[in-house]
Amino acid sequence: MKLALGVEYVGTNYHGWQKQNNLPSIQEEIEKAIFNITNKKVNIFCAGRTDAGVHAVGQVIHFNTDTNLPNKAWIMGINSNLPNNISIKWIKKVPDSFHARYSAYARRYQYIIYNNKIRSSLYYNRVNHVYYLLNESSMKKAASYLIGEHNFISIKQSGCQSISSWRKIYNLSINRYGDYLVIDIKANSFLYRMVRNIVGILLDIGSGKKSIDWIKNIINVNRKINLIKTASANGLYLVLVYYPRKFLIPRHFDVKYFF
Repeated sequence: MKLALGVEYVGTNYHGWQKQNNLPSIQEEIEKAIFNITNKKVNIFCAGRTDAGVHAVGQVIHFNTDTNLPNKAWIMGINSNLPNNISIKWIKKVPDSFHARYSAYARRYQYIIYNNKIRSSLYYNRVNHVYYLLNESSMKKAASYLIGEHNFISIKQSGCQSISSWRKIYNLSINRYGDYLVIDIKANSFLYRMVRNIVGILLDIGSGKKSIDWIKNIINVNRKINLIKTASANGLYLVLVYYPRKFLIPRHFDVKYFF
């Protein structure tokens, strides 16, 4: 039997999703929690292997099991064995053809910026604090150049396992909610640290350090650009993973979740 689950977590205290020797990870915590209620080891697969410090409200995972429990018992049992910064939100049986990573056709991230001279204690490590005023109009115009299919080799980082650097961005919007800027980006998939690199580019433009036209170099050069600053992991959230409707995977995220 194959089960899919929706996972929410605060990534601050973890070295990313993927299990690592002697380092805390989201994957290890969930696998231990499942073992505690089934007494059987499982290997779980996720839709997006988030980096250290990155959060999620819409991560999707799957695993195979021969333990038969009601959905409520699965959720309550796993959550009772997880730390408070990780939660299972839903669970459902899926066909053998489903794969949390390879069945997905798009992913959506949001990056939250707190744009105020004074830091926020309430959202410490949950947002990226930018103390200087950002010009979101310039950021929006620059972001529009990235929509569509492009070769992002210029921001591809060492350690990226993807063979191709071509990605298709379906949506890239920037909205201000008082002191908060939300960068919302949806693409077919993302390169390693691609979202944080794009945010770094937009921050340089929003601060006036770079011109709007500078972003054209990102999609027109056939080499890595070393001047790009990777934005902090604190403000990044995996919010939605998109699957073909036949799998009936829940979609329940709304930007109002944060505000």
